[in-house]
Amino acid sequence: MAVITEKNSNHYVAEFERLEKTSAGPTWFNPVRKAALAHFAEQGFPTTRHEEWRYTNVAPLARTTFRSAAPTAVPVDLDAIRPFLFGDADSTRLVFVNGHYVPELSIATGVPAKVTLANLAELLETEPDTLRPHLARYAGFETQPFIALNTAFFQDGAFIHVPRGFVCETPIHVVYLSTGGPEPVVSHPRTLIVAEEASQVTVVETYAGLNGGGYWTNAVTEIVAGDAGVVDHYRLNREHDDAYHIGAVRTQQGGHGTVTSHGLTLGGGLTRNEIHSVMNGEGGDLDLNGLYIGRGSRHIDNHLRVEHAAPHCDSREYYKGILEDSSHGVFTGRIVVHKDAQKTDAKQTNMNLLLSGNAQVDTKPQLEIFADDVKCTHGATIGQIEESEMFYLRSRGIPEKEARDLLVYAFASESIARVKIAPLREALQRLLFTGANEDRLLIEEASNP
Repeated sequence: MAVITEKNSNHYVAEFERLEKTSAGPTWFNPVRKAALAHFAEQGFPTTRHEEWRYTNVAPLARTTFRSAAPTAVPVDLDAIRPFLFGDADSTRLVFVNGHYVPELSIATGVPAKVTLANLAELLETEPDTLRPHLARYAGFETQPFIALNTAFFQDGAFIHVPRGFVCETPIHVVYLSTGGPEPVVSHPRTLIVAEEASQVTVVETYAGLNGGGYWTNAVTEIVAGDAGVVDHYRLNREHDDAYHIGAVRTQQGGHGTVTSHGLTLGGGLTRNEIHSVMNGEGGDLDLNGLYIGRGSRHIDNHLRVEHAAPHCDSREYYKGILEDSSHGVFTGRIVVHKDAQKTDAKQTNMNLLLSGNAQVDTKPQLEIFADDVKCTHGATIGQIEESEMFYLRSRGIPEKEARDLLVYAFASESIARVKIAPLREALQRLLFTGANEDRLLIEEASNP
């Protein structure tokens, strides 16, 4: 049932017609875009009556007329993006502003020649057959309205391809920035990562806002790991506090492939992170790690689905949330074990720390098992800071605020420690826990006079 208003339906149809006139894509992809728009128009925006959206209300998106974001007229220089980088300023990166590639801020020369690092808009014009085997093949839009919108409207994004047997040791940073504006705008960035058989790659995606203005980022990432391929993926949300962020990640892996995806949500007013992973090959390994920080009135929804479609596969989901003020966290995790996926080993954990009486979280771990020789567990916890722990720290001379920060640091540090890229891990520690690190030194000194 379509619940999108007729006004907004006509708006998106008109936007699509304008896009068709200005963007002549390859003939094989144009029908895909049209089909995606048709599915969105039929489905409309989801409501809280839909079970998968029960705890997240996207009515503000449905009733707002968002214009497709244009390249910013305000110059964006290196100083503007520096707060969102990690490591040195010359690290390999692709930078997009309002969904459009900015070559002046990008550095694509730091990777070996065998690795393809490019923007999708250019490839769709010059080498469309390079993208045809994978683009829009995994992120299905038939039942996902936001993926349908992205497929119909995306202008640009990052393409990363690592050939068979090659190890790319250089982390690749993809930066998606939004500048906002006087009227609501939306961008639809798209990322496609392909690691062929026995190859390896590390990719960091950062989504951030330079200004407010109530903008909306509707992003889709497709990750393909071939047989014995290894992908280490990071997704960092540092959007503005009055921004909307809907992000979908779809992963597909072959036999003995390894995919690790870290979701780190530190910003945004309303955020929905959807991860759908399919383990198609025997002996695959999947790790989904997440940390979400809720402050003010943020709403953060993490929606995970892992499908074990082949035997002897292992998956781990480990998500932690820290919620204070009047923020709201949501975690929905579903592990589906198909009937042929014997010897599956799957574990799902969601832990939440509430720092105020007004913060809340809804957590719903689920298992659907159709095989009989498996090991699957799930668990969820919701708690507050223990009074005994606070008393222990206070009794050793640590002030109340510093003691509280230290306990929060201890709760979140395990998630940060899972980040393998040292400069990124250190940047996250500075960003989140600078004071807590200083407090840790205080308690060590107090315990060891």
